[in-house]
Amino acid sequence: MPNTPPTPMERRAPVPQVASALVLTVIEARVLGCLFEKQRTVADQYPLTLKALVSACNQATSREPVLQLSDHEVETAIASLKTGGLARLVHPSHGRSATRYRQVADEVWQLEPDATAIVAVLLLRGPQTVAELRTRTERIHAFASPEEIDEALDALALRGLVQQIPRLPGQKEPRWQQLLAHEPARPVEPATPVEAPVHAIEHTETRQAPADVDDPAELAERVAELETRVERLEAALADLL
Repeated sequence: MPNTPPTPMERRAPVPQVASALVLTVIEARVLGCLFEKQRTVADQYPLTLKALVSACNQATSREPVLQLSDHEVETAIASLKTGGLARLVHPSHGRSATRYRQVADEVWQLEPDATAIVAVLLLRGPQTVAELRTRTERIHAFASPEEIDEALDALALRGLVQQIPRLPGQKEPRWQQLLAHEPARPVEPATPVEAPVHAIEHTETRQAPADVDDPAELAERVAELETRVERLEAALADLL
């Protein structure tokens, strides 16, 4: 029997200690991260239609970097994920007229909800500190303490799914990076901060923060609630288009 050439998914190097995982492209990572996220934040709209999935991939919030992907790019990525056994199509039924898409990567990679939340945020937002992960995973999975995130990260690192990388200039904590996909190119940060004009500094010193947002935890909770509302509206709008 003649040998058949490997598919693009088969040519990618496997992630250590996860036999069924493959190193994903930037677009595949964004698609999979969105499916992870939306399954838990807008469960009533999940699985997602193509339009809802494209909208999720191109969100201006909770995405680093922000992308502008076409329907064709997202559809090609979801087809590749399906070939790799990480996503499935859900054909129209029960009054739904459009084909929808869902992820099964959490089953394939045997990810618990806490690990899934971490992987989702790392796929969608790039390397993060533990503090950033605790805030940004809250809508997907609520961690009771930073120690719980540390334990989940250590378990993922043992499986070769994440790794710790050096901190950025000006940051006190090291960051964690996922090893499931290629990281997108990011703008180079300036080496030194730009000085603000004197009048701007004076204005900042005299301006007082509103009394109702003094608590950082309360502010983070409000932002998370607003992001969830925006996501629900975007998903609902995408279904109508």
